[in-house]
Amino acid sequence: MSREKEKSTERQRIVGELFDKIRLSLEIETIFATATQEVRQLLQAERVAIYQFLPDWSGEFVAESFAEGWTPLVGVQPIIKDTFLEENQGGRYANNESFAVNHIYQVGYDECHVQLLEEFGAKAYVIAPILQGDKLWGLLAAYQNSAPRYWQKDEVELLSQIGTQLGVALQQAEYVHKVQEQSTQLAIRAAAMEKSAERQKTLATIVDKIRQSLDLETIFHTTTQQVQKLLDVDRVVIYRFNSDWSGEFVAESVAEGWNSLIQEQKENSEINKNVSECSLQDLATPNTDTYLQKTQGGNFAKGLLYRVCNDIYNAGFTDCYIKILESYQARAYGIIAIYLGEKLWGLLAVYQNSAPRDWQKDEVELLSQIGTQLGVALKQAEYVQKVQEQSTQLATRAAAMEKSAKRQKTLAAIVDKIRQSLDIETIFQTTTQEVQQLLNADRVAIFRFHADWSGEFIAESVADGWVKLIQEQKENPKIPANITKCSVRDLPNYVNDTYLQENKGENFAKKVYCTCNDIYEKGFSDCYLEVLESYQARAYAIVAIYQGEKLWGLLGAYQNSTPREWEATEVELLAQIGGQLGVALQQAEYFKQVQAQTAELEKATERQKALSLTIDKIRQSLDINKIFQTTTQEVRQLLEVERVAIYRFYPDWSGEFVADSIIDEWTPVVQSSLQINPVISKQTNASKLPRNETFVPILQGEKLWGLLVAYQNSSPRYWQDEEINLLAQVGVQLGIALQQAELLEKTRTQAEDLTKALQELKQTQMHMIQGEKMAGLGQLVAGIAHEINNPVNFIYGNLNYVEEYAQNLLDLMKLYSEHYVDPVPEIQDFIEDIDIEFVMQDLPKTMNSMKVGAERIRQLVFSLRTFSRLDEAEMKPVDLHQGIDSTLLILQHRLKPKHAVSQIEIVKNYGNLPLVKCHAAQINQVFMNLLSNAIDVLEEKLTIEKDFNPTIRITTAVKKDNPHSVLVKISDNGLGIPAKAKEKIFNLFFTTKDIGKGTGLGLAISYEIIVQKHGGKLLCNSEVNQGTEFILEIPIQPEKQTD
Repeated sequence: MSREKEKSTERQRIVGELFDKIRLSLEIETIFATATQEVRQLLQAERVAIYQFLPDWSGEFVAESFAEGWTPLVGVQPIIKDTFLEENQGGRYANNESFAVNHIYQVGYDECHVQLLEEFGAKAYVIAPILQGDKLWGLLAAYQNSAPRYWQKDEVELLSQIGTQLGVALQQAEYVHKVQEQSTQLAIRAAAMEKSAERQKTLATIVDKIRQSLDLETIFHTTTQQVQKLLDVDRVVIYRFNSDWSGEFVAESVAEGWNSLIQEQKENSEINKNVSECSLQDLATPNTDTYLQKTQGGNFAKGLLYRVCNDIYNAGFTDCYIKILESYQARAYGIIAIYLGEKLWGLLAVYQNSAPRDWQKDEVELLSQIGTQLGVALKQAEYVQKVQEQSTQLATRAAAMEKSAKRQKTLAAIVDKIRQSLDIETIFQTTTQEVQQLLNADRVAIFRFHADWSGEFIAESVADGWVKLIQEQKENPKIPANITKCSVRDLPNYVNDTYLQENKGENFAKKVYCTCNDIYEKGFSDCYLEVLESYQARAYAIVAIYQGEKLWGLLGAYQNSTPREWEATEVELLAQIGGQLGVALQQAEYFKQVQAQTAELEKATERQKALSLTIDKIRQSLDINKIFQTTTQEVRQLLEVERVAIYRFYPDWSGEFVADSIIDEWTPVVQSSLQINPVISKQTNASKLPRNETFVPILQGEKLWGLLVAYQNSSPRYWQDEEINLLAQVGVQLGIALQQAELLEKTRTQAEDLTKALQELKQTQMHMIQGEKMAGLGQLVAGIAHEINNPVNFIYGNLNYVEEYAQNLLDLMKLYSEHYVDPVPEIQDFIEDIDIEFVMQDLPKTMNSMKVGAERIRQLVFSLRTFSRLDEAEMKPVDLHQGIDSTLLILQHRLKPKHAVSQIEIVKNYGNLPLVKCHAAQINQVFMNLLSNAIDVLEEKLTIEKDFNPTIRITTAVKKDNPHSVLVKISDNGLGIPAKAKEKIFNLFFTTKDIGKGTGLGLAISYEIIVQKHGGKLLCNSEVNQGTEFILEIPIQPEKQTD
């Protein structure tokens, strides 16, 4: 480090000596030779050359110094044409920018450009511009020919500084050359003046007086007095043009008795209104109507030296112009142009006020010469002023350089202190103290940005008597409010009204510094002025601090007591320190990263051990819920996060959380089917929304089963690769566990399926048995009905004949008794034994009873045949009322009273039903099942309530809202069905009857017949202790016939 400081100090000494040599010489060639030789030795370069631009932006080498073994370029290399510099008129060099190339083959130059550099023998170079004033005069270039070279920043800056000094030297030489040329011209003119002795003598006197002073006011005053005396005129004035060709009288000599125009123009603006349409009009000739302002000086600006007017009233002037001349009290005048170089500067005017005057040629010539001398005096004064300004600038630059050297030395000490520590707080405190002393500022502070571009002061050094912002910002939150709409507003020197927070660092993010010399002169808003006043700032300079490419914060210097004009070197020094602070931040960050990586490696080892234990726990269980709970809890503790959850996808890629482990005060997510994106947070604490998350897939074989998610809710978190890898390993193990659980579940499912299949087989067998029983019963009923029907029909058919025969016999007995009143005793005894009178009375009654019994047997047989309908397997139009009545007839014996128990009353409310196309036998079976169940329930209730009147109501009608269906309602006023049992009444084998009294098939078969086979509906309405109602909705014409 000390060697670098010594090297830097030695370079500064050599540069200072070089600057002195440049200043001591006015010979450009000597300056160039010295500069190239000294710079080449200073930079240890193999060639240093000076290149001069020609007017067409081509150029040539005019000076060089090169090491042994290399060919010269000056006088050897022809005129060089660079199309890029021609098109861009000097490119970056015209903007006073230096340019360094470390390796010409690695910057992507065109082949022609590389070939030109090869002709120079260059492998690397650095170029600084040479500006002669604002004009790009040429270039100062250092070349490394033998090999590439990585140019240091201080080498480029050194070359740039020397280029600047060469530009100053060129300006000095140009000024000296011009002054010498002017002196030569004056000598030539002085020799010409000697030809007219008297005129030249008088003129020489005037010119001598003009030359005796470099003060323009003195020269103008002397000239007007001398010319007025010399020409014996009433008034002599000097008039100066402004940039817009308006103007004013700047000097005057007037005879007694006449008004002073200079005094008049102060009191009356119309006097010097030479720019208006009625001022100094027609000065050129009486025949032209022009105006100085409109024509930018008229003919005078075209090089015309004089104009004269012998009498204003005979010159044809306009009334308005004569009025102006009368305000000058002029009757005749002569006007001479005063040129400053090629530019029309003003006019020398002589006026005769008392009378017209015929101006003589020698008078006009003398005035012209004096006008020329005034132009020369103006030029000399301008040159002197420029030389004085240049001298002042050079002195200022020298002082600035000396000051800069001292600051660079101090800067080096600050940088050295910064590099000696890795403690950021120590670095910041040292830096603010040193910079405050170096710049003699009232306050130097460091401001750090937060992620949302808010921030805070973290270090400062403040002079005695001023508040400490770090302490103030703790007590007053408005102090660090640089992120609000009234903070650090208008920090850049621009008119726009922007804020750091809204624009993510605004211009500082673009690596721009800003200065303010006086906060009350910048047009800041009131709210921003209030903030700056709370800082006690009157002026400030702020530079950005970058940590790599990221804007980390700001380094600000504040002048509180008074305004301050910040110098470029001061801002540059701040920028350099800001850069070093950025380097220090990076070093400290790197040190932290190394420490963090070491700790993370140790932590990763522990995590791997914990991961192995977690995997073992996963493998020890086949209960997937237990696996999920164990995994989420272990991973949460392992990663030290606030929530770990497992999310499962549905087939439509929606999903739900199935397990989670959380810290206290966070709401679980497994109790509701939440989507993965809107993660649950505590509703009563909106500040605890998840700040960051990471998740890995859980693959069940090749299928994406779900996600394993880790959340950090309270603060942001940057997930490390090893954390994500650990989470991924757990996700893989969960996938394996899911596959194992799936295999186990499949085995269990298969066992359950087999059990269920066995149960269904049993149910099917019972169903088939019941079906066979019902079919057999139908066949038996049909057979019995058929067998009974034949003898009954025979009996029923012969009863009429028997009745007729019996009646005939009775009639015969009656006739016999009437005609044979006294039968034989034997007959009389038989008559008494058989009680013939009773027989004659009872026999007709017996015959009627036999007819009624035979008719009832016929109806019963018809009902049995109607109920069975074995001859009608296909759907046929059926009268449902007939089926209901047949069923009731079959069940008639159960409706009669038994053991002093009330008879079950049947109430029929038959509507006008059309024939319904259906399986009649199946529908009749439904009626039988429903009516039998109703009778069972009523009989059960009769055992409980003796005074109960059991009733079954049967209602039929066409459905009002669907005329294509009929409704059959069968209701009772029995015990009713409990709500829980009601849900299962149509289930196979479900029954509420005692064991042995019910099979659980009746309602299930009825539901299947109505719903599945006929496409209808079977509903149940029931209320405990109120009764039950079954509603059958049967289509009149089914859309699809089912077997």
